[in-house]
Amino acid sequence: MCSIMGFSKKTRSKEEIRPYFDRTRSRGPDMSRIVETPSGYLCFHRLAIMGLTESGMQPFALDGDYVVCNGEIYGFRPLKRQLSEKYEFFSGSDCEILLPLFHEYGLSMFSRLDAEFALIIYDSMTDSLIAARDPIGIRPLFYGYDQDGGIVFASEAKNLVGLCAKVCPFPPGHYYAYGKFVRYTNLTAVRSYLPDDLDTVCRSIRNKLIAAVDKRLDADAPLGFLLSGGLDSSLVCAISAIVLGKKIRTFAIGMEKDAIDLKYARQAADFIGADHTEVYMTREEVLSSLEEVISLLGTWDITTIRASMGMYLCCKAIHERTDIRVLLTGEISDELFGYKYTDFAPTAQAFQNESRKRVEELYAYDVLRADRCISANSLEARVPFGDLDFVRYVMQVDPRLKQNTYHMGKYLLRRAFEGDHLLPHDILWREKAAFSDAVGHSMVDDLKAYAEEKYTDEEFHQRRKAYDFCTPFTKESLLYREIFEKYYPGQSAMIPDFWMPNKSWEGCNVSDPSARVLANYGASGQ
Repeated sequence: MCSIMGFSKKTRSKEEIRPYFDRTRSRGPDMSRIVETPSGYLCFHRLAIMGLTESGMQPFALDGDYVVCNGEIYGFRPLKRQLSEKYEFFSGSDCEILLPLFHEYGLSMFSRLDAEFALIIYDSMTDSLIAARDPIGIRPLFYGYDQDGGIVFASEAKNLVGLCAKVCPFPPGHYYAYGKFVRYTNLTAVRSYLPDDLDTVCRSIRNKLIAAVDKRLDADAPLGFLLSGGLDSSLVCAISAIVLGKKIRTFAIGMEKDAIDLKYARQAADFIGADHTEVYMTREEVLSSLEEVISLLGTWDITTIRASMGMYLCCKAIHERTDIRVLLTGEISDELFGYKYTDFAPTAQAFQNESRKRVEELYAYDVLRADRCISANSLEARVPFGDLDFVRYVMQVDPRLKQNTYHMGKYLLRRAFEGDHLLPHDILWREKAAFSDAVGHSMVDDLKAYAEEKYTDEEFHQRRKAYDFCTPFTKESLLYREIFEKYYPGQSAMIPDFWMPNKSWEGCNVSDPSARVLANYGASGQ
């Protein structure tokens, strides 16, 4: 995990831009560099993951061009061997291949990358910046325009607050070149569904997820694993333990008094023989960390903030107590295989449309949460369920197979691994609670109660009117919005909407984002 910035103009001096860039020093605490180009700057804070020596420090240069990249390029070694016939390499960094790829393929290089990345290239031929972001937006990137009209790119919105009047998320799956944004790939666009039957689909899901996990285990820095005790993170951990052939280090977090998932995480960890650590948090820790978490997230969304509290505190403990640099997580499975609320999808096509919408907006919600909670603690996130080949395949599966007609959510994923016995039966077939509930129902209750104490009913109704865009609709959402505005004034449109069930579906017109309020929640999270 690193931090990058790029300035197309020298509106400010190197000394003047440094404080803005240093706002994200936690993303790259190892080394820092600002390179001056003929027209602007490229900036890089490094967290060393691949090629740990100083030779892996960016920006990389080639024939007058420069590149800074926050990301991981999977399968870079065979690409590097190919390119070595023509180009000389000086480090073990995966990102050193980017400029040779740019020289060979130009702007078509981005659709060739199997990667989680955000990058900025200085193109000396045109004296301009080129930027691009991975198709899901797993790596963050934002942009804005300075007072002289120059474009500025940055890893996080906080880098641009005060520099640019309007801060915008860089759209995933796009590149920016020569004044235009161009979409180079669209993972969710499906022309026709695959004819694969249930057995073929499950076999393909199994093989592709194993491959996705395998490629994300390549790191020169120590690896760790977030293990909630639910299906997704448990599968990632179990596959990793088999592939690595050694004991892995897993971490789970919960409230001191009513953590739902800690016992399931321990059960999964014991089954796969992991070196498992439990982290406990208190009401006081949650409330005292709330403003810090919202400031690092750059969101006002209820779901994202709730789910970030446990993740941030868990990652903080990992950073403070271990030497781990890379964390594998279980995000993105829900968007592909369904939530509790997608059980209410009226048709298969409605399920598919919802999945497509959620995947396209992931960059603003779960992916944002994972990136900020992990990077704020100088760690790197890797997300196997976000593997491009895996996502592309699951999106092409006939939605009639993905709909929950089996009386069990995520049936395809569970069935895909049933014969491998990687996990206890009770974990593989367990209905999991939402993460913000799984750390303990009391956490959400504490946050709601805290917000209730902050405002009278009259204050709530008056103060919420200050926000025309996505107006807060509960005292909790008003509290989050006011804290957000303190750090990101006037930038609320960075987040598309509240992450809520599809209210147009029968059974989903609810006033709280927690799956707890849905009629089908049942035994989930018990």
